[in-house]
Amino acid sequence: MARLARAVPENVPGDLFVDDTCIACDTCRALADETFGGGEDDRAFVARQPPDPEARRRALLALVACPVAAIGSRSKDGVAGAAAAFPVPFAPGVLRCGYAAESSFGATSWLVLRDGGNVLVDSPRFAAPLLARLRALGGVRTMFLTHRDDVADHARWRDALGCERVLHARDVSGGTRAVERRLEGDEPAPLGPGLLAVPVPGHTAGSSALLVDDTYLFTGDHLWGDAAGRLGASAAVCWWNWEAQLASLERLAALRFEWVLPGHGRPWRAPSPGAAAGALRALVRELRRYSAPASSSVSWNRR
Repeated sequence: MARLARAVPENVPGDLFVDDTCIACDTCRALADETFGGGEDDRAFVARQPPDPEARRRALLALVACPVAAIGSRSKDGVAGAAAAFPVPFAPGVLRCGYAAESSFGATSWLVLRDGGNVLVDSPRFAAPLLARLRALGGVRTMFLTHRDDVADHARWRDALGCERVLHARDVSGGTRAVERRLEGDEPAPLGPGLLAVPVPGHTAGSSALLVDDTYLFTGDHLWGDAAGRLGASAAVCWWNWEAQLASLERLAALRFEWVLPGHGRPWRAPSPGAAAGALRALVRELRRYSAPASSSVSWNRR
């Protein structure tokens, strides 16, 4: 629970507040940027108390999603409802799971509704209200883990839902050695109708993206949007090989997609697949202009 005694001084007066345990993961601003202030790399604070019920609903979703419980409400009005609301609709057939995990630095987890079995992209924090909602939506058949950083409570979700976990073999470690399916190599691998696993080594050796119906590209920490609506990637958060990441970004431009749905950063949408490919190629050209990889950063840096 957030502690009022530790509320940060930047908060405006009112019911909602942020305390000093905030880790600057940007989860709250991604959900309710009209309420929470600060730059994408900065500690959050309540910049404006929600002016209407819809804005308060979004702010309470952010309260629930916060990975370190740094957001509080003096009245607690509506908090229980927000806790039971996730996953919330984002786009047709795509829902945002909330309940971000501190171990994943607040990474977003997504639920994709499929007739052949729902897909969970990366692991949220394990929570009973979210489990109940996932079961009500038909459960989860596949948990696609984009890379080793954002696996969070994957084992607890596997035990509760019986889902098959998918992770690239290069990113398997002691905590994920029991995953049911390991991707191999660098070639795209179909996982089912309309589901394509795309290895994108760079951020980690085994980073992978998931392409859904040639529309939604789930990218983990490989590629993201920012608050200004730009695509971004950064050598500063590349844990394995920056040149490999640039090459992987170039290969993604050959795919058809309109949405980039990352684990960290903001969702990004292009008006067409062609525009998405053009924006991605432009990003790679910009990144390659930097001579020092450590400075090759566009839009966002989380660590």
